[in-house]
Amino acid sequence: MPSTYLCIDLKSFYASVECIDRGLDPLQASLVVADPDRGRSTICLAVSPALKRLGIPGRCRVFELPSDVPYIMATPRMRRYMEVSAQVYQTYLGFVGEQDVHAYSVDECFIHIGPYLNLYDCDARTLAHRMIEAVRLATGVPATVGIGPNLFLAKVALDLFAKTDAEGIAELSPASFFDRTWFHQPITDIWGIGRGVAARLRAHGVVDLAGVAALDPAVLRREFGKNAEYLIDHAWGQEPCTMEQIRSYHPKGRSLTSGQVLPKPYALDQVRLVVSEMAESISADLMESGLMAGAVGLSVGYELPATDRRASTASVCAPEHTGDARSPSSADHAVWVNPNRVHQGGQRVLPHPTCSYAKLREAALKILETVVPAHGLVHRVNISVSRIIASGDAQASLFDEPADTRSERCLRGTLGEVRRRFGKSAVLYGISLREGATARERNRQIGGHRA
Repeated sequence: MPSTYLCIDLKSFYASVECIDRGLDPLQASLVVADPDRGRSTICLAVSPALKRLGIPGRCRVFELPSDVPYIMATPRMRRYMEVSAQVYQTYLGFVGEQDVHAYSVDECFIHIGPYLNLYDCDARTLAHRMIEAVRLATGVPATVGIGPNLFLAKVALDLFAKTDAEGIAELSPASFFDRTWFHQPITDIWGIGRGVAARLRAHGVVDLAGVAALDPAVLRREFGKNAEYLIDHAWGQEPCTMEQIRSYHPKGRSLTSGQVLPKPYALDQVRLVVSEMAESISADLMESGLMAGAVGLSVGYELPATDRRASTASVCAPEHTGDARSPSSADHAVWVNPNRVHQGGQRVLPHPTCSYAKLREAALKILETVVPAHGLVHRVNISVSRIIASGDAQASLFDEPADTRSERCLRGTLGEVRRRFGKSAVLYGISLREGATARERNRQIGGHRA
């Protein structure tokens, strides 16, 4: 039986939910989802379709919204969006089995419908229409659908054609793929090709998928390594990955990441405070999951005083790269530069795997000292831990004090139990009460936004 996939996207999901909860038509109301407390420079999480039809992009900043267009500003409610997303997922399960649904994000999913077309005695477009109509009746949220014989073609059909189709449904076959998308520009509209990849392709004279297909595969492999195989497959409309492979995939390694955009530029002393809080949160997550990490990574975005920007930019990045992200090298520190901000990061391999707050904090702060100058003003911080193993798999070290280790484990276990029962802010380290600390506010959020 030939494979047939749907890629379903909930139209302006956050904005649609806010419109529906206000009794408004999500396709006609003018509404943006943004947190007014974060100022006019904050990014809109979503804008309604009516505003998009006026040419307003979905991820603009509040100050970029036209002053002559009236609109409602809705404060994000992430818990509510997750509730509706779960309701939509259950609606899909009324048509297909759980094994044939892959949630790609909170508002987008892939569904393998090939095995169900005979059951429902209809074609793919008819079944797709029934499913999005069921979602609309259950939640009020409109949806668009891409249909294709593989995951890639379904996604491309959604991104390039379904969102402008009168019914919100578009289908690509292997033949129509070449006719409709091979010469489509910009190439960044194609799933999996971002600005960095597009810039590297452009250096070889490639601006569309037809150019990728025409380029010597050896050149692509030298430029992109293993990732070249994805480009080559997609240039010919092929996607070897199936739903079964997605569900059976188990990564070789694991990592945990926590990141935040700071409410204002922070001086280095304040950033040390924030990094300490984030290390404590990562430590708690490791402890609760019975895991240990063997490496700590930290990346920060910071601004330099105006007098230092030109010199710093020239020393870090060649002029022709200014403003474009470069692929990280194999060096310990990777650097990206735009005319106003610098992004730097580093990683430290720990002597022994650990979940100790003190050791994770120490490693993160050492990285911070090496990547941010004393006068840098930090606006973004990300901390990660990798080389994760189960606590039971770690070998004892001659340099660890067993009594200290047991004491910290006992303390962290007690803290975790209290926080599970009474909330994350029930017990805090003293640093979280200092000016500039962000843990209390973030404990009230989901995904960095208001719950």
